[in-house]
Amino acid sequence: MKISVMGSGGWGTALALVLLENGHDVTLWSYTEAECAVLKEQRENPMLKGVSLPEGLKLTSDSSCVKGCGVVVLATPSFAVRATARALAPLLEPGTVLVSVSKGIEKDTSLTLTEAIAQEVGERCPIVALSGPSHAEEVGRQIPTAVVSASKDRSAAELVQDLFMNERFRVYASDDVVGVELGAALKNVIALCAGVCDGMGYGDNTKAALMTRGLTEIARLGVAMGGRRETFAGLTGVGDLIVTCTSMHSRNRRCGILIGKGVPAQQAVQEIGAVVEGYYAAATARALAQKVGVEMPITEAAYQVLYCGKDPQSVIVELMTRERKHELEDSWV
Repeated sequence: MKISVMGSGGWGTALALVLLENGHDVTLWSYTEAECAVLKEQRENPMLKGVSLPEGLKLTSDSSCVKGCGVVVLATPSFAVRATARALAPLLEPGTVLVSVSKGIEKDTSLTLTEAIAQEVGERCPIVALSGPSHAEEVGRQIPTAVVSASKDRSAAELVQDLFMNERFRVYASDDVVGVELGAALKNVIALCAGVCDGMGYGDNTKAALMTRGLTEIARLGVAMGGRRETFAGLTGVGDLIVTCTSMHSRNRRCGILIGKGVPAQQAVQEIGAVVEGYYAAATARALAQKVGVEMPITEAAYQVLYCGKDPQSVIVELMTRERKHELEDSWV
């Protein structure tokens, strides 16, 4: 199949390589000609050191590459997803399957990314969210990985499943788009918090508690917004949370480590040098929680540290000394 991957960051590049390996006609699009020129000259993405780009992978900065494609993968940072979808809409043929692989919630609207895409392209193109515990650095090196293809259109979800699956990249299908997208976006907040704890010198006990109670918050909000409970026990819930909270590949965790060591939040975000989705997701998740009446104390604590300059140590004390509760009270399982 003819496929264009829009976004030549590490993740877009890694997925383009999976599709190329599976025998598809793949074009990787860069936002600027300068970015494209680097890829053409070096045949390597600076964000995926040591992973060569085969000659069969087409490289371009011309968005008209989507014309005639059966599938278009949107792999831009979350803040650029809507603008990219808007620019592509006049070029897309009816029935072209759009695959959203970015993780986040749109800042100004609190919409999931597939919802934002749908507003721009209408109903003529099926939309699929592809997500799960999947560091680009590992997928690019062909390390076994499993993800989820989610869509309200079952045939579209299964098409994407078939296109991407191989012996090192396993894809499960789902119709719970809300649960899959919220799990992917909100785990970044918890991963940032995990990094803060690491930076402060806390240990495994703290991180285990944070991840477990963080997943409870994510699932509570997800269910309140229409997601299914069981989704949060799967790859895009607990799976994505584990990989992002424990790996140094995670920008969110690395940013949190800096904050835990005393670096101001905005400075820490700048030092990472790439988009730290958890920073923005903390504000959006807090707003959503207030809107639907869901208690999210860890997310609130993250917001206070990131946006109000509150001391992480005092926030942790407040979390630890909250009113006592039964563990299964308001449980999501």
